[in-house]
Parts: sequence; C-alpha cells; structure tokens
Amino acid sequence: MRRAFTRRFAGGQTGCALSPGGAFSSIGGRSRSAPLHSLRYVLLLFVALLATGCRILPAPQTDPAHFYTLGGKAADAPAPALAGTLRLGLRPVELPAYLQNRAFVVRQGGSEIRYQPNHRWAEPLDEAVARVLRARLLAAPAVAAVYPAPFPLDEPRDFDVTVRVLRCEGERSPEGKATTRFAALIEIIRMGGAGGAARETVARTTFTAPATAWDGSNFAAFAAALGDAVAALGQEIATSLPAAR
Repeated sequence: MRRAFTRRFAGGQTGCALSPGGAFSSIGGRSRSAPLHSLRYVLLLFVALLATGCRILPAPQTDPAHFYTLGGKAADAPAPALAGTLRLGLRPVELPAYLQNRAFVVRQGGSEIRYQPNHRWAEPLDEAVARVLRARLLAAPAVAAVYPAPFPLDEPRDFDVTVRVLRCEGERSPEGKATTRFAALIEIIRMGGAGGAARETVARTTFTAPATAWDGSNFAAFAAALGDAVAALGQEIATSLPAAR
C-alpha cells in the first residue's frame, strides 16, 4: 500500500515533502525556508546593533580650522571725527599673489612660504585691511568722509589713497625665533574735485611696522599683532594727508 501511494504521489503534480531536517522543501525545486531564514537573521542582527548602541553610519567629522579677524587695536574701532573737512577715496587694497589665500602665511628661512590650513582669515585679507584703514581714517581729525571703491559720481574727493600690501605674515628665523611682519606701499593722490580726475601724487612712501615677537603657535596673538600693524598704517596715512587746496 505504501509503494502504491508513493507511485501515485510521484506521478501526480509536484508537491512538497518533509526534508530530513524537518523543513518543507519543494520537490525538484529550491528551498523556501532558506530566504526566510536569512531575512530573519539580518533583522535580528539589525535589532541587536540598535540595542547595543552601535553606529551603523560613521560619525561626522568636525572641521579643525580656526577663523580669525584682524584683532588687537583694530578690533576697537575709534569713533569718527566730527570736525574734519577732507573727503577721501580709498582704492581697493592690493595684495601679492601669495597672500591671496585665506590660510595664514608663515615665512620659513627667508624664501619658503608655509600655509597654515587650520588657521585662516575669516574674510578676504584685502577687505579686512580696507575695513580697518577706513575706520582709522574716519577717526582722523582732518577727515570728513572716506569713500570705498566704486566711488559715488556725485561726491567730490580731495585725495585718493592707494595701499599695496608688501608683507602680512609670520616669519621664523633659522634659529627658531618667530615674529610677525607687515609692510605696505602708500600713495596719496590729489584729485580734481567734482570732476574726479587725478591731479598729482603728493606722497609715496613705504610703511614698515616693527617686527612683533610671536611664540609661533598662538595664532590669535598672530592675528592681533597684524591688526595692530594695520591700525598703525592707518594712523601713518592720516598724518601724511596734506591740507586740501
């Protein structure tokens, strides 16, 4: 009887048989329980990871960079003067190519330039210098207004001021001594009143700030020292202004 039943079962439609391990499998086909078993394993592993507090995604990395403005005396903008009469135009500050990078610059051994990618200016350096100079010039007793470029067409100017930065950086000597260095070329040009035409260059000089000792690692002090140098440059320009004619 068992043989007849087996022959009838085998000669009919494909069915299921109990495997030796107790799992149902398709006769002549693939196991149905294997995918379910794998999926169950993945779900259990996922729940276990969540329960133990494991991170599935990598933790976000913080940016190690620090950003600075021109500090020191430059951070304390003086009050504008009220009794001045001179109207100045401040032309865009010029920088050498190697300073047109927001990373701080430290000169090594005279000619080697090393950028500090983790210590950067918070604004373009030419704009920072112009901001400090304008504040210092507005505080000069002889000055009534300072116009940044582009200049208004309906406002006459007595003088235009051009500043070309030559150095604005740190320096390490072969002996390991660290200082900050700042230098700039200044030109003061007499303008032709409402017409805006340049008449003559009345002053051209190079300003060099005294070297300031720096420990080589405190970059907040580095930014403050250079800010003081730019403030001193503004004072130099203010005292160099001739009277309007």
